[in-house]
Amino acid sequence: MNFGFIGAGNMVSAIVKGMTIGTKSYNGNCIYITSKSGVTAEKLAEQCGAQYCKTAQEVIQHSDVLVLGVKPNVLAEILPDIKQYIKNKKTLVISIAAGKKLEYIASFLGEDTAIVRVMPNINGKIGASTTGICKNDVVTEQQFQTAKDMFATIGTVLEIAEQQFSMFSVIGGASVAFAYLYIDALSTAALKAGMPKKQALEITAQTVLGSAKMILESGEHPWELIDQVCSPGGTTIEGICALQENGFESTLVKAFDAVLEKDKWIARRK
Repeated sequence: MNFGFIGAGNMVSAIVKGMTIGTKSYNGNCIYITSKSGVTAEKLAEQCGAQYCKTAQEVIQHSDVLVLGVKPNVLAEILPDIKQYIKNKKTLVISIAAGKKLEYIASFLGEDTAIVRVMPNINGKIGASTTGICKNDVVTEQQFQTAKDMFATIGTVLEIAEQQFSMFSVIGGASVAFAYLYIDALSTAALKAGMPKKQALEITAQTVLGSAKMILESGEHPWELIDQVCSPGGTTIEGICALQENGFESTLVKAFDAVLEKDKWIARRK
């Protein structure tokens, strides 16, 4: 089975490297890549032993599975030009474009096109993505498994109902940037207090990693764990109170709402 990619940005790079270099689950010879300028696609193909193609049509002609790795606003530009090639090959189409629903892709390619919608995150660069996935009714179980296997090479894959995809885009996609910001802010505070920034970043990141594992593996609610850390009259409860007084939780809710609204706005755009 051959896999094609239109676009060669950060996310496609993470996927292709996960398939080939990271897990070695796929041979680069079965992967075909193109991009607008050609430069990024050619470089990625060289790194992963994949095939560089000059045009999208060439990619499709070689591929059983096609990943649309372009920005949401570019889809309307490229889909009409490749519709017939996809129809002739009966290609499985996978979109990683934020905000664009299955029906939007089908409006260009036809209702009989097998389409999978996927939302990975940038942590896929180290094999730690949390990826959401859904499909239209045309996709067979075998095709869906093929898509899930692809994205399992860059982390965890979760089936998400499409009506919840916008919410997943926030907590599974955009929130990685929230976490990066939290880690940097806390490390900067340690820098201000006298600790070297590099050391502070390592300590903070390791602590966040451990906290995430604790929630996933202990089965305990976050507030139960907070109560275990906070001693009566102790230091941690002072920090918790300061965060609450300054709107830590409500600010996160507002950030969630802002990303969600933008995702819905993208979905409304033609």
